[in-house]
Amino acid sequence: MIITKKHLPRRTVLRGFGTALALPLLDGMVPALSALRLTAAAPVRRLGVVYCGHGAYMSQWTPAAEGRLELSPTLQGLAPFRERLLVVSGLASKPGTGVHAQIQAAYLTGVSPRRTDGSDVAAGTSMDQIAARELGVETQLPSLELSVEPVDFSAGATCAIGFNCIYNNTVSWRTPTTPVQMENNPRAVFERLFGAADSTGSGARLADIRNDRSLLDSVTEKVSDFKLDLGPSDRNRLDEFLDAVRDVERRLELAEQQADRDLPLVDRPAGAPGAYKEYAELMFDLQALAYQTDMTRVATFLLIRENSLRTAPEIGVPEPYHPLTHSGTPDWEEKQAKLNVYHLSLFRHLLEKLQSTPDGDGSLLDHTLLLYGSGMSRADIHAPEDLPTLLAGGPMFFKGGRHIRVPKDEPLTNLHLTLLDKVGVRVDRLGDSTGRLTLLSDV
Repeated sequence: MIITKKHLPRRTVLRGFGTALALPLLDGMVPALSALRLTAAAPVRRLGVVYCGHGAYMSQWTPAAEGRLELSPTLQGLAPFRERLLVVSGLASKPGTGVHAQIQAAYLTGVSPRRTDGSDVAAGTSMDQIAARELGVETQLPSLELSVEPVDFSAGATCAIGFNCIYNNTVSWRTPTTPVQMENNPRAVFERLFGAADSTGSGARLADIRNDRSLLDSVTEKVSDFKLDLGPSDRNRLDEFLDAVRDVERRLELAEQQADRDLPLVDRPAGAPGAYKEYAELMFDLQALAYQTDMTRVATFLLIRENSLRTAPEIGVPEPYHPLTHSGTPDWEEKQAKLNVYHLSLFRHLLEKLQSTPDGDGSLLDHTLLLYGSGMSRADIHAPEDLPTLLAGGPMFFKGGRHIRVPKDEPLTNLHLTLLDKVGVRVDRLGDSTGRLTLLSDV
């Protein structure tokens, strides 16, 4: 780090044609006299949750022994990040006992949702939103809720009988009666992050895009002028950030062109790539950009919802996920294991993106605490115990490269309380919690 007398505002925004481009943390944004102290001792802490419904094929997921982490067959794809991982076995979500809607709604709340198909839905305030209340004070967006599942409010295969479909469309609850809708349109997410801060709508920005003027094109001159005041390290960091934004824009525009050409009559979110892998990776990249620009420090991602009908013929699993888990066919668990590996490969993309993105004196991954998991283990019986649970992140949060087993049926919400502690948010209780995880006390 080069210490100079120049100081740039932490919330540096370059404005162009109806756009506002928030910049990542640069060395020049840290006061000269405290630069080393602030970046080393007080980095920004971020929280992320990735929910992957329908549990896991546990004999392939669970590491063979406690202690030093020996990666199981399902977790092998995360080998480059082994020292950044903590596998937790034995947790339970008893409020999620029952149908898929209950399982998903209880995951971050620890509360069994009200059985209703009307508008009087109720669950509990979710862990991510508790974090957002405090961490969001410092950011433009308190939290970001993402999904790659289609929004479905029609009773039927994707919604549990007697439960409002919202229970299957979100994992995030702002209050016990206020669910937060997940956003599955990458264009809408991009506009939310980089759209006009002084506009009440996205019309002007969308019109600008359709005239082939990108967000970066609109601020090119300002970026050039701004770079003159930066040191070599900051210039390189800014170039890497702008390349990432440009790449996301390019992929969005390509996806929209393909969607308009191939599926003109299908009611689907504009800008969503047709291939699931590309779709998920694009959304994870947007999450990383949101962290990088400090637009938010809290994000939830619905990778696979409960009752999902998504198929994966690209890996040899053409059956819809939910029916597959109840099919009773001899090979259904082996196919689920393939899906588990596939979904973790998408999560690995996020880890790679965060690891390669500088942040303060380290990387975004160093300063981000991620929870990946499901509200059940065995999907065929909706088992709410021994949940597949994986933590990833920097050493400031936990000692990695381990597999720990908590006492049988310890509430999942005990882990949530511990994770909130790790990002600097202290609450006494959450849902059915009974305390903190003592096995994480040395973390």
